[in-house]
Amino acid sequence: MPRTVLIVDDDPLTVDQFARMLRLEGYHVVAASDGAEGLQQALLTRPDAMILDLRMPIIDGAALLEQFRSVSQLRDVPAVIVTGDYSLDEATLDRLRALGAQVQYKPLWIDDLVGIVNTLLRIEKA
Repeated sequence: MPRTVLIVDDDPLTVDQFARMLRLEGYHVVAASDGAEGLQQALLTRPDAMILDLRMPIIDGAALLEQFRSVSQLRDVPAVIVTGDYSLDEATLDRLRALGAQVQYKPLWIDDLVGIVNTLLRIEKA
């Protein structure tokens, strides 16, 4: 059974590209376009890993991750925060790390994305 990856990003093009790349590698992908939908999808699917956009309206990726960490069944799901914001301050980076998230910068190519997910899931490349 394939591992499930949840992608939450308000940019439909990013969601589509990430989902395609991961499906090509055999992952089951669940996607959401905002934080509320992301939380609902996470509760329904119990993903094995999560990719969250940092900058989203209403609920940003950090606030969403805080919500995930407060739910027992999602508390330990590995997560990566992706952003195109190369000027994140140390306080933001510290907050994300304290929530157990890796931080990666867009753009991500297929090898980058697959490597990140494999690392989150601790899958060795054959």
